Amino acid sequence: MIFNFIFGRHKKEPQAQASALADLHVGESAILSDLELSPPIAEHLMNLGFVPGLVVKVLRSGPGGDPRVYRVDGTEVAMRRDLSRHIHVELIGAPAFGD
Repeated sequence: MIFNFIFGRHKKEPQAQASALADLHVGESAILSDLELSPPIAEHLMNLGFVPGLVVKVLRSGPGGDPRVYRVDGTEVAMRRDLSRHIHVELIGAPAFGD
């Protein structure tokens, strides 16, 4: 059991899982899937590069975890958690050990 836990073989997780951008940890990447925001805010974010289908990465976090800096399509954007909760993403899973 300890061996399985240390080497990540205790549970296989799906390669992609739906989540909110706010749920990602620093260093994680995901694919943008949906912006559940009012049209003016969604359009502004899309102009900054937050377009469904593109990869977004969490670069760093402010004190206490808010705001966070995200990189999408070469642009770095700081965003508060209350806004990033409304941006849906699909996690990019790392290949399982031994695959």
